[in-house]
Amino acid sequence: MDRLKQAELVNYLRDFATESRWEKITEVAEQRTRYITVVVEDIYQSHNASAVLRSCDGFGVQDVHIIENKNEFDASSQVTIGADQWLTLHRYKKTGVDNTEACFKRLKKQGYKLIITTPHEDDTNLNDLPITDKTALVFGSEIDGISNRAKELADGFVKIPMAGFSESFNISVSAAVCLYNITRRLKESDIGWKLTEVELDDLKLQWLKKSIKAGDQLEQAFLNQ
Repeated sequence: MDRLKQAELVNYLRDFATESRWEKITEVAEQRTRYITVVVEDIYQSHNASAVLRSCDGFGVQDVHIIENKNEFDASSQVTIGADQWLTLHRYKKTGVDNTEACFKRLKKQGYKLIITTPHEDDTNLNDLPITDKTALVFGSEIDGISNRAKELADGFVKIPMAGFSESFNISVSAAVCLYNITRRLKESDIGWKLTEVELDDLKLQWLKKSIKAGDQLEQAFLNQ
C-alpha cells in the first residue's frame, strides 16, 4: 500500500475510534524504539515470559524475539494485561533447526550487537555497556540459563551490578533493570533511537486497527471501495 493510500485509510479508521484513543496511540508510538530489541531463549514459566513482555511495552521496546528450542513460550494474559498485543513478536520454533542460530543470524544481519545478560569472565557492567550500536539483549531460561550455542555466537556479555550475596536477579527483574538503564541513557543521548516515519505510520495503523471493533474487516471494506 502506498503512503497516500495508507494515510487515507488511517483517516477513515479514525472515525471508528475516540480522539483520546488516537492521541494515546500517537503518544506511545513516538516513544517506541527498535534501536534496542529483546531476545528470550527457552523461557518456560509463563509468569516470567509475561513479565518480560510487559517490561518491553513499558519501556518502549517494540520487538521481542522468542527462541523455542526446548520450551514453548506461553505468556499469561493476567500478567501481560494485554501488553503483548502492542508488541511485534518474532518466534523461532522450527523443528530440526537451531533456532538460536537462526535468530542471532537474522539480528546480526539487521545490524544488532548480540549482548547476553549473564555473569561471564568477559562481561561488562551494565552501567558501562556501550549504546553506540543497535543492541539485542539476550535472556536465557530460568534454570539452565543461556545455551552454549548462544554464548558462542554472542558479541558480548553484560552483568547487572549486585550489592548482595545473590549473583543475579530473576529473568523478569533482570529484563526490567536492563531496559530501564539502557532506555534512560538513550533518551539522554543524541542517538537516533526513535522509529522512522515509515515505521511510525505502519505501527499507528496497526494499533488503530487493534483498537476498534472489526478493524481488519473495516480496512478491507475501505480497500474494496
